Amino acid sequence: MKIIKTILTILVLLIVIVLVVAAFMKKDYSVERDVTIKKPKQEVFAYLVLLKNHNNFTKWASMDPKMKQEFKGTDGTVGFTSSWDSNMENVGKGEQTISKINDGERIDYNLHFIKPFDANATAYLETTAPSANQTKVRWVFEGKMNYPMNIMCLFMNMDKSLGADLQTGLDNLKNVLEKQ
Repeated sequence: MKIIKTILTILVLLIVIVLVVAAFMKKDYSVERDVTIKKPKQEVFAYLVLLKNHNNFTKWASMDPKMKQEFKGTDGTVGFTSSWDSNMENVGKGEQTISKINDGERIDYNLHFIKPFDANATAYLETTAPSANQTKVRWVFEGKMNYPMNIMCLFMNMDKSLGADLQTGLDNLKNVLEKQ
C-alpha cells in the first residue's frame, strides 16, 4: 500500500509541475515563410485572393484529395468561406474565411479548426514587388494555445512543423504560377 501511495504522490507532483510550467509558458505563436515568384504582383495577388485556388498549392489540400469541401459566398471577397472535412487526422475538419482584403497587398483569414481539436487562428498572405516582374509572397500564421494545452509547445516546435507546411505550399504556389 505504501508503494501505491508513493507512486500516486509522484504522479500528482509531476502533474502539478507540468501545470505550473504551462502557466508561465507563452501561449501565442507566429510562423511565417516567404517565396519570390517570377510574376507581376497584380497577377500573383489576383490568383491568391481566390480561396478556391489555394487547393492548387497548399500542402493540406493535397494530403486528402477525397476530403469534402464546401464554399459559401463570393470567392475573392470578404466573408467568403471554404470548409473542409477529412477523415485524415492531419487534415481534419474546419473552415477558413476571408476577413479582410487590402487590394493588391494583403489577404487576411480567420481559421476555425474543428477536428482533431477545436482551435482558432488567423493567417494572412502579403505581396510585395521587389521588381516589376517579381513578387514576394509572405505567408503568416498566428495562433494561441490556451492553458494548459500550451504545454505542448515544450514538445513540438510550431515554427518547424507548421513552417515546413507553409514553405511547401509557397514552393507549390511558385511552381503553379511560374508555369502559367
